[in-house]
Amino acid sequence: MTIAITGATGQLGHAVISYLQEHNPSEKIVAVVRNIEKARQQLAGTNVEIRFGDYDEPVTLPNAFEDATKLLLVSSPEYDDPKRVVQHANAVKAARDAGVGHIFYTSIAFADESKLPLALLHLSTEYAIRTTGIPYTFIRNSLYSDVFINPGLAANVENGEIVTNTDSGQLNTVTRDDLAKGTAALLAGEGHENQIYNFVSSQTWSFDELAEVLSRVSGKEVKHRNVSFAEQVEYLQNAGLPEGAAAFTASIHETIAGGETARTSEDLKRLIGEETSLEETVRQALNAK
Repeated sequence: MTIAITGATGQLGHAVISYLQEHNPSEKIVAVVRNIEKARQQLAGTNVEIRFGDYDEPVTLPNAFEDATKLLLVSSPEYDDPKRVVQHANAVKAARDAGVGHIFYTSIAFADESKLPLALLHLSTEYAIRTTGIPYTFIRNSLYSDVFINPGLAANVENGEIVTNTDSGQLNTVTRDDLAKGTAALLAGEGHENQIYNFVSSQTWSFDELAEVLSRVSGKEVKHRNVSFAEQVEYLQNAGLPEGAAAFTASIHETIAGGETARTSEDLKRLIGEETSLEETVRQALNAK
């Protein structure tokens, strides 16, 4: 069996490869990448085959996917969603033309019910994959925990507060490492044809809870201050974010306040067992013991 993985030098793709090698070191793994030299450095000392493939260069993809029994299509990091639709369509067509046996795609949690703008992009890709007739597995991932929990929290500890317009909204985020573990388990296993998995945490958290954990881990009191949408945009701009990025972040927070990220699932937990806790995620972000 040959497992091909796109975006193999990215954080998620690279971690998936590492966990696949733990599952079965003799499995043939193909890393499909845009930067060959970077891949050689990251994968030095492994038996992973490296092939060039670029979503923006469709002619490169059939050869990159050749002989793949299973193909993990990691969604493009491009910010322009119409462009991403084209990139993903290029990859899906190439997978069909290359005779790929089974497509795994990293979608977004509860895509067919989500109000997040990203859901439209992912649904379009899911439907494109369905048109090929190739067996599929849609891995519908939550927002990454590190979007919210990262070394930047050190500044919040210093200031003594986290400022958001999330109100008391709950988040079902998952660490990239946990997502990689679950994805590798699906790729290494059998019986996942035409299945959909929602990889979200089985336990949600709020920014009020994050403030409490930050206080406990850092030993300094941190509060969560809830503000309006306009106040959040202004706060983020004052912190150095461009207006567009500030408005985008506030929009994400608004969907959190509305309950968009509160839904849970046991799909990931059943595959990997214990999930990384909120406190452990904070400790890793702050490099705290």
